Amino acid sequence: MAVKERVGTVVSDKMEKTVVVAVETRFPHPIYQKTVSRTTRYKAHDEDNTCRVGDRVRITETRPMSRQKRWAIAEVLSHSPKAAAEEANKAEAQEVNQ
Repeated sequence: MAVKERVGTVVSDKMEKTVVVAVETRFPHPIYQKTVSRTTRYKAHDEDNTCRVGDRVRITETRPMSRQKRWAIAEVLSHSPKAAAEEANKAEAQEVNQ
C-alpha cells in the first residue's frame, strides 16, 4: 500500500513534539466548476521541535501516536522568513551573552 503524503503550512507549534499542519485542497465544484479550496488540519509528530509557524512541510501517514496524531513531519520544505529572523536574533543574543 502506498504511503500517504501531504504538503502544508504549519499553523501552530505550541505543543511539545507536535505541530498542526493546514493542508489546502483545490478542486472544481461538481456542478458550477468554480475552484473550491478546502483546508484540513492535521496534527503531526515533530520529534526535534524544529518546525515553526509558517514553515512549509511534507507530512507522511504513520501509526497512531496519540488519539489525534497519525502523521509525522517527513521534511521541512522551506522555513518562514519570520522564523528565520527569530533564529538569527536568538543566535546573536547568545553570542552577546557569552
